Amino acid sequence: MTATAAPTSPGPSAAPAPPARATYRAVLAHPRFRLLLLTRTLGVVADGLRITTLAVLVYAATGSPLLGALAFGIGFAPQLLGSLLLGALADRARPRPLIIAGHLLPALTAAAPALVRLPTAVTLSLIGAASCLTPVFGGAGSRLIAAELTGDAYVLGRSLSNLSSSGAQLLGLAAAGTALAGCGPRGALLLSAVGYLLAALLVRLRLPDLDPPMAAEDSARVLHGSWTGNRALLADRAVRRQLLAQWLPLAFASGAEGLIVAYLGERGLPVACAGLLFGALPVGMLLGDLVVGRLLRPAARERLVAPLVALLGLPLLGFAWRPGVPGAALLLAVSGAGFAYGLGLQRGFLAALPADRHGQAFGLLAAGVMTVQGVGPLLFGALAQLGTPADAMAGAGAAVLLTACWIRRSVSAPPEQAG
Repeated sequence: MTATAAPTSPGPSAAPAPPARATYRAVLAHPRFRLLLLTRTLGVVADGLRITTLAVLVYAATGSPLLGALAFGIGFAPQLLGSLLLGALADRARPRPLIIAGHLLPALTAAAPALVRLPTAVTLSLIGAASCLTPVFGGAGSRLIAAELTGDAYVLGRSLSNLSSSGAQLLGLAAAGTALAGCGPRGALLLSAVGYLLAALLVRLRLPDLDPPMAAEDSARVLHGSWTGNRALLADRAVRRQLLAQWLPLAFASGAEGLIVAYLGERGLPVACAGLLFGALPVGMLLGDLVVGRLLRPAARERLVAPLVALLGLPLLGFAWRPGVPGAALLLAVSGAGFAYGLGLQRGFLAALPADRHGQAFGLLAAGVMTVQGVGPLLFGALAQLGTPADAMAGAGAAVLLTACWIRRSVSAPPEQAG
């Protein structure tokens, strides 16, 4: 059934039947979803390899928590601009060329500094500029998945995407450590480029060249449609709250994550342990998504959104006590399990969207997710400059807990639709 916009104030109605519970096997039976899941996973591995290489190199060269956080977040922060200006392309252009371009462009940004000696500022600027287009590419893929999967199958599709991303992050971190030790930073960046190119090739060979859901328009109309469409989405109270509920916890948690290298430096611990701490979060994410997505029914997932957000923030408070590497890894792993809160928001978000703007809305959501993961490290990196990385990480945890209180009070469960 096609999702309709959520009413601003639901009126009395007959109690609907509870949503049917899907299975991972049924979701994976869709070949188009399997292809997009595989290529996205390859992209996440390549992202992890590239981002980790750059973050370690910049912090080692400068010793600055702020610049180290900037290297971690430069590929995320500019994405909101691209969504605001070009997000409508996700509904107006054929998806296959968009998705292919979404893999080729980061391949270029990884290969260029590996093949040509560029100043650090130029390399970071190149990555930041390219990231502006990421929401368009991601929105096209997300729209295809939402058209392929319906109801609880869509939620489990997101769960599988999260699980694969967590595993891919771990693989990317492991690959970064191995590549940096074995072939140096330039070799690591070239390996990242190869991962992107493989994903692009698979999309070119296996994804049909589908027509867009809306007619193509000239550039001025796309700019106008992107701007007005995003304004309409953000003006809708239900959509806006669903977006903020997904963005804010990520912003604060990523602020803490972006300070991991600086925290090790503050404590005099080996920077080589950064891979272990970076990997602890996706381990927790993988376990959390597996439990929440596989074992809980849809209604239970939705009731647990605020408690899971609190689980994301509470362990970060422990950094105020300056734990060693094992304690820090445990805190980050427990915190990572809280990222499963997003599964309880998916049906409500999809139900709140206008049917003709799914691609743009998914692009806006993804752009916000990426942007806050860039802004969060910058904000808490600046806070660490004034105090210490440990205190800034604990402050990020407190901010997540405050967000959990707001979600509990202000973000309602999705409206059920009668069959």
